[in-house]
Amino acid sequence: MADAPNSFDTIVLGGGPGGYVAAIRAAQLGMKTAVVERDRLGGICLNWGCIPTKALLRSSEIYHAMKHADAYGLSAKDVSLDPKKVVERSRKVAKQLSDGVGFLMKKNKIAVIEGQGQLVGSRKLGVTKDGKAVGEYQAKNVILATGARARSLPGLEPDGKLIWTYNEAMIPPAMPKSLLVIGSGAIGIEFASFYRDMGATVTVVEVLDRILPVEDDEVSAFAQKQFEKQGMTIHVGTNVKALKKGKDSVTATLEKGGKTSEVTGERVVLAIGIVGNVENIGLEKTKVRVEKTHVIVDEWLSTGEPGLYAIGDLVGPPWLAHKAMHEGVICVEHIAGLNTAHPLDPKNVPGCTYCRPQVASIGLTEKAAKATGREIKVGRFPFIGNGKAIALGEPEGFVKTVFDAKTGELLGAHMIGAEVTELIQGFAIAKTGELTEQELMHTVFPHPTLSEMMHESVLAAFTGALHI
Repeated sequence: MADAPNSFDTIVLGGGPGGYVAAIRAAQLGMKTAVVERDRLGGICLNWGCIPTKALLRSSEIYHAMKHADAYGLSAKDVSLDPKKVVERSRKVAKQLSDGVGFLMKKNKIAVIEGQGQLVGSRKLGVTKDGKAVGEYQAKNVILATGARARSLPGLEPDGKLIWTYNEAMIPPAMPKSLLVIGSGAIGIEFASFYRDMGATVTVVEVLDRILPVEDDEVSAFAQKQFEKQGMTIHVGTNVKALKKGKDSVTATLEKGGKTSEVTGERVVLAIGIVGNVENIGLEKTKVRVEKTHVIVDEWLSTGEPGLYAIGDLVGPPWLAHKAMHEGVICVEHIAGLNTAHPLDPKNVPGCTYCRPQVASIGLTEKAAKATGREIKVGRFPFIGNGKAIALGEPEGFVKTVFDAKTGELLGAHMIGAEVTELIQGFAIAKTGELTEQELMHTVFPHPTLSEMMHESVLAAFTGALHI
């Protein structure tokens, strides 16, 4: 069947991080492969998410550092920003990487079919573009990787002008003087951090009792203090009851503890979660189960329909590009029958938030670890005790590790501070390799580096830290 022009061994619907990686791995394993993409290769992550936001945050980081050059014995006068150029750089970075994915498709001889794909039969996709039929394509295996989009709630709908989703927040025509961010997960906090460092007055509203609610309690508390120190106003345990649009501003009605108040900002960013793109892809013709806008799959990413798989944001949390990529590889290697394939353990997926200070974590929080009924040991080490952090001028933050007291298993690691999004991979390797405190304690960490704090936090949990 795969020898026919419109027939393939594997077709991937969606060219985001999960989709294009799945396609590459399928091609590497000798499968005739195609990707169907309605917009740009790289999906939301490369074009409107992970990558361009990091480019924006890099600009705000440098801008912040330039304004505080005197702390490093330097002088930078008349420091200013050009919003247009900041956005242009972000878009160029996104385009470069999206074009790079296109190159990878050609290199691996993967067919790229442009258009909107929809299941029209058993492992058959119909593709249309601009309302016109492109063709029908058959495959032995179809992998759904259609991703997700920003959630909106009744009364809090984005309009693209005054009330933004992440799309509009990444390409502001001008920097707003004031901003209201609704939601304090990774997306909301990253935009809050970017706009605050760019000079905007920022207010963050979170319905739960703390910001960054998936993180360890201590990390959330420390982050809030740092953000408030930077000038942010943060409301936790607070509902947004209504948004009233003015000519060039929005007034939000907030409710907390039965009392209401109002806050006005030039723009609002909605960061209240995402919903899976399950509509208009033909699922109603299959045995696929959908719950709360996400496709239900087993440990090998199989749906209820034979030969049909789903990966990434479409199948639920954690909503992370690297999780989607790993699922793409697992799915394809399972299809190929490789005995090296193994299911993904969500507890081994690190999470990163690229605000200032950065946040990174993996595994169980201290509270969650205690809830398992195990006896635990917890180690902490502050940035102020690390020579490299002090030399960088970044002494705020800490590293925290959580262990099973009896077995020495690393249950979780939680960090806040400079460059912790780069450090967390060390603990990801430790968890995946099932290392105990013994291996971590006996590892030689280079000096002077921020990574020494990882070592010290482990020592703190068992024998005692050396440098605090």
